[in-house]
Amino acid sequence: MAIFDKKRDLIIDLTLFIYPFQKDLVGFPKVCRWNHTEGARLNSIPSGIDPEDFPDGKSQAWEEVTITTHLGTHIDAPWHLYPTSEGKPSKTIDQVPLDWCIGNGVILDLTDKEAKHLITKEDIVKALDKIHYTIKLGDIVLIRTDYDKKWPKKEYFESHLGMGRESTLYLLDQGVKVIGIDGFGFDRPFKAMGEDYRRTKDKNVIWPAHNVGKDREYLHIERLANLDKVPVPYGFTFIGAPIVIEGASAGWIRAMALVEKDKL
Repeated sequence: MAIFDKKRDLIIDLTLFIYPFQKDLVGFPKVCRWNHTEGARLNSIPSGIDPEDFPDGKSQAWEEVTITTHLGTHIDAPWHLYPTSEGKPSKTIDQVPLDWCIGNGVILDLTDKEAKHLITKEDIVKALDKIHYTIKLGDIVLIRTDYDKKWPKKEYFESHLGMGRESTLYLLDQGVKVIGIDGFGFDRPFKAMGEDYRRTKDKNVIWPAHNVGKDREYLHIERLANLDKVPVPYGFTFIGAPIVIEGASAGWIRAMALVEKDKL
């Protein structure tokens, strides 16, 4: 894995932007912005300098953002999934080893599945057979659904595909530690799971993939983007290290695929 090899000629950004608040969309961050003129006014207070004395009356611009750790492209830590994992206290995002977040990327194309589809073990096996690939220890598997193309339409939030317990366990059994998806969530939409539970009264239909974290320690990435732009289904380097927030259940990432020239 030659992350810094100068032969590399393609870097693909797999990150969904963190967008400011928009009307009628729940859970978006609030962003307050200070431009350069306002920066001079605010910097004048601690420095004791008149705002007009700054060069051209301008100083640094900056923003203040109110946001949850689960917006934008982010990694869910084991702590988010359950307070314990494999019988031990679950790791928070600041305890996640960085080497889990860098590795050989594998993209599985599930763009042919219908809305709200529960991704099964059979779906994963067929997608692997299609690209003639066998999962290796440490692979980072990225589920491509192309639901990032539907942002910010209602169907992005309410119609995306989701992993199931069996499909998640199958990948973990092959030595995978990190699984990502380009949809709003790792599981199916909230409403779809709620409808399943009201119909069946089976608690196993409620966040089945997330709840795997109680029994198996793993990470998953939500809200990836641009998986369709990666020219190869495997053999590229995925990097998605989280921002370190003490004791947090998740961390934002700048996800990217690094494809070397000889893989194109």
